[in-house]
Amino acid sequence: MAAQELGPFRVEPRFDTRVWGFRDLRPWYNRVAEGDPIGEVWLTGDDCLIATGPYMGKKLAQLFGEAHEALLGPQAPSPESPLLIKMLFAKEKLSVQVHPDDKLAQKYGQPRGKTECWYALAAEPDAKVAVGLKPGVTLEQVKEEIHAGTLESSLAVLQVERGDMIFVDAGTVHAIWPGAIILETQQNCDITYRMFDYGRPRELHVEKSIEATKLATRAGKFPPRQLSDRTVLIDVEYFRVEKMAAKGSYTSHDLRGVNGARSLTWLFAAAGAGQLSGQGFDPVDLPARGIVGVPAASPEFVLEDRGGLELIRIIPNWPGTKP
Repeated sequence: MAAQELGPFRVEPRFDTRVWGFRDLRPWYNRVAEGDPIGEVWLTGDDCLIATGPYMGKKLAQLFGEAHEALLGPQAPSPESPLLIKMLFAKEKLSVQVHPDDKLAQKYGQPRGKTECWYALAAEPDAKVAVGLKPGVTLEQVKEEIHAGTLESSLAVLQVERGDMIFVDAGTVHAIWPGAIILETQQNCDITYRMFDYGRPRELHVEKSIEATKLATRAGKFPPRQLSDRTVLIDVEYFRVEKMAAKGSYTSHDLRGVNGARSLTWLFAAAGAGQLSGQGFDPVDLPARGIVGVPAASPEFVLEDRGGLELIRIIPNWPGTKP
């Protein structure tokens, strides 16, 4: 492999406990919690371990630290990992919360805020989420309802169906409720300001959450855009998420960045399995609910469908490149 090249690699998922999660993640993952329930599976977290290739056993953050230009390309404005991708398993209601935008996060010493999107991999008939406040609700009203325990009455509620893509820009008051299995793509930031938590004994951040709240945002369901070989689920600042059309194999050209540009690309198997192979690196398996990173400096490769592969492609968008 040429010195400037870096082959595709698989990342091991990290299972994070949450009070609102599940103890048994089957059939999504062969994982049963021995202690606290699992609510989040981090696919590209900084502490996730590399599972294949020359960096096997190292943390993803270390890989970015040592090979960020090979991963991201020379146009990247920051050497840090730009996206955090997770699966969310909510058995109970999550807290009502809000995330800061970049400006507010930096005010409090953090490098970036948290804009995110949710793709529903599965949904029960009554699955719902809360995204934003109802028209006319004021911040003073929000404060009063937090203390009265009635905040839910002011939330805008969306029914969730399998295949829905929901955008949640920073500053949107939101809550995930049981009934949907969600693939979340977000800025690589885990700042959460909890407004209301149904009486659970966890810290609330009422003042900061009010400061972060925007009464009007762009949050809501995004309609898909059909192209000849893929469906664009969302394409906004920070990220683009696509569902690739099913076929027997995909080439490097199929899976490059927009218009063939070389960019870091994440390949997630929503179902089924595949395998990447090419010159200069050992074959990399892509199991169901697994994720593979394709660096900007990756050699050419082919991704073979090993049976029922439903492929989601995720790439970062750099700030200033989208309206």
